[in-house]
Amino acid sequence: MTLEISHRTRIEQCLEGQKTDRIPYAFWRHFPVDDQDPYRLAASVSHFQNLYQFDLIKVTPASSYCLKDWGIQDEYRGNWEGTREYTNIIINHPDGWSKLPMLHPKQGFLGDFLTCMQLVTREFGASTPVLPTIFSPLAQAKHLVGNQSLLVHLRKYPQEVHSGLQIITENLLAFLDSMSHLEIAGIFYAIQHASFNLLSADEYREFGEHYDLQVLNFVKNRWLNLCHIHGDNIMFDQIAKYPVQILNWHDRQTTPSLYEAANQFNGILCGGLQQWNSMAVGTPADILVEAREAIASTGGKKFILGTGCVLPIITPHGNIQAIRELVQNRAVG
Repeated sequence: MTLEISHRTRIEQCLEGQKTDRIPYAFWRHFPVDDQDPYRLAASVSHFQNLYQFDLIKVTPASSYCLKDWGIQDEYRGNWEGTREYTNIIINHPDGWSKLPMLHPKQGFLGDFLTCMQLVTREFGASTPVLPTIFSPLAQAKHLVGNQSLLVHLRKYPQEVHSGLQIITENLLAFLDSMSHLEIAGIFYAIQHASFNLLSADEYREFGEHYDLQVLNFVKNRWLNLCHIHGDNIMFDQIAKYPVQILNWHDRQTTPSLYEAANQFNGILCGGLQQWNSMAVGTPADILVEAREAIASTGGKKFILGTGCVLPIITPHGNIQAIRELVQNRAVG
């Protein structure tokens, strides 16, 4: 009888391009309401992991966790992705960027997420890669001023925006330093503006990449950093050069395909399944067709089966279980 290897070992083998006992898989989701308390969020993450046995754990707080100590407010209004609606902004004038204060990384809402991470890593860190969700400085900035206003500000008041982005980055590095003692494998780094629908490549290089690399170089000693590229018409070529081990994007709705990406990025690709049309409202039969296509297009190597973004909170148990049964019954050839 062959004993099943740990999730960590499976991901380590996958990263090295080795043959693994089965296809690694991972889903993550929001936990609305529970995400307002670190103990309830940790309990929800734990329950989800113990139920489905994913090969990595992405801890998903409300996106406002890194902003509330600056005065941002939000509320949950029933969104099926589990996200919250922002109800205010705090930068109403360009000079507000330079007035952002430094936050204490172990207090307030940042401290709450640190507590959650302590609980999750204590339970799973030794056997399963655990990744805290970290939003890029530019992704954080959009909520401070409003998404459309951000694009106006960075073009009309670039120096002011740079001042704010540097403050956000310094706060972020201090927060990451506060997690240095935790058994996290790396970070889940979420970027939201590396899209030609929003910025040019040069604009993203100046306002996005410059700060992204400060963050990613800070965690380069971690062994498993994942970058999520949100949106359509993404700057994949640009982000594929980032110092990360895993890339995740909406591969079923925007280029490149998994097959194309495998020729552009030497690390692990994560995706293959549609979060809505398949996982949320499709049938297990639909999902298995998509999953098998994804496995075939990557050869099942350096690949984690998952969705391009968060799993909708209405996703049926049977659809998740279908993927679990598929990977458990199909060894990598």
